[in-house]
Amino acid sequence: MIREMTITSGGNKKVNAQAGEFVIKTDQGPPSGDGTAPEPFSLFLSSIGTCAGIYVFSFCQKRGISTDGVKIVQTMEPKPKEEGYGVGKITLDICLPADFPDKYRSALIKSAGLCAVKKHLENPPVIDILTTKSE
Repeated sequence: MIREMTITSGGNKKVNAQAGEFVIKTDQGPPSGDGTAPEPFSLFLSSIGTCAGIYVFSFCQKRGISTDGVKIVQTMEPKPKEEGYGVGKITLDICLPADFPDKYRSALIKSAGLCAVKKHLENPPVIDILTTKSE
């Protein structure tokens, strides 16, 4: 697990995160941004499905089940207006090919539920925000 990321400006509405040896680029869509990279919230949402995907595909690979035709479709539903702004429900639909063994379906769902991102959303970390000045 990466313990630190450095966040820097990429110009205009672009913001980059240095995560180990990788740079994660974000941008805002037009008209405020240039639309050159996903928006941060889209990356956040994609982390849920891709994390579940790690578990789903690993489950299949460990059992010698082909992952051809296996995909996850993630849908987001907004919160009811009286509850405010944001996502109210996320559904992960694990789409399986016709020849997928039925005996593994419930275990596959349990496996997807082991996703660390999902677990962190269920018990969120404390987020402290502060400022420091370089000397």
